[in-house]
Amino acid sequence: MPSNESINNTGWTTLIRPRENIWKLDIAELWQYRDLLYMFVKRDIVTYYKQTILGPVWFFIQPVFTTIIYMVVFGGLAKISTDSLPQPLFYMSGIVCWNYFSDCLTRTSSTFTANATIFGKVYFPRLIIPFSVVISNMLRMFIQLSLFVLLYLYFLLKGAPIHANAVALFFPLLILLLAGLGLGFGLAFSSMTTKYRDLTYLLTFGVQLWMYATPVIYPLSTISEKYKWIVALNPLAAIIETFKYGFLGQGTFSLPYLSYSILVTVILLLIGIITFNKVQRSFMDVV
Repeated sequence: MPSNESINNTGWTTLIRPRENIWKLDIAELWQYRDLLYMFVKRDIVTYYKQTILGPVWFFIQPVFTTIIYMVVFGGLAKISTDSLPQPLFYMSGIVCWNYFSDCLTRTSSTFTANATIFGKVYFPRLIIPFSVVISNMLRMFIQLSLFVLLYLYFLLKGAPIHANAVALFFPLLILLLAGLGLGFGLAFSSMTTKYRDLTYLLTFGVQLWMYATPVIYPLSTISEKYKWIVALNPLAAIIETFKYGFLGQGTFSLPYLSYSILVTVILLLIGIITFNKVQRSFMDVV
């Protein structure tokens, strides 16, 4: 490594070194590369359904078909309660939240392996990639949320027993928690999959099981009090239940449960950033 004096003599202005402080989240550097962040977000949105017949319409088709399947299987055949709420509205509310979290997690988890060729050619803050995933997925989530709003207005006009309340004001916090959980888990898995590729298959399987451990297709009220605390250990449970309670007036709202979700999100983000910063120093030697 050349000395600072030799660097000045050669006329170099920037010295790129591996990050020495794994705790450091250089917000100033990320802001400096904000144009690149915008380009990655635009790339994710434009190319996601590129060369498809229906294009952006898939943003709406996926949640609609998923809702119909849930209505037939879980609402019709399994007769699972929806807390007296209209089935389309109940399932759509859970699907919108779950899709955002799962998309952030799965796509962030492949940050190193999917972008190895870019990382090996040019320097930029590596966290830009997972941040762009979270932002682009957030835009898609708001598109899908418009379906929920349309369903909400339809059933509201029909006199369905739904009513929003003050808890709906937690909505921005809930979105940040979903993004934080997906980002934290994704950063940690992306760091581990650089060396252990089979974790990718474990993640795919684990996410599918995780959905059934989350009150997406069933309300928390259907769980016995004896086992409800076990389901509440899932940080997503309080987030999705709070969303349903705030906008639909049915569900389980608990400040202790929500505070627990906030605590878990912060811890996972710290773990994810630490492991990400540690691995990015040498991942090109492994990938």
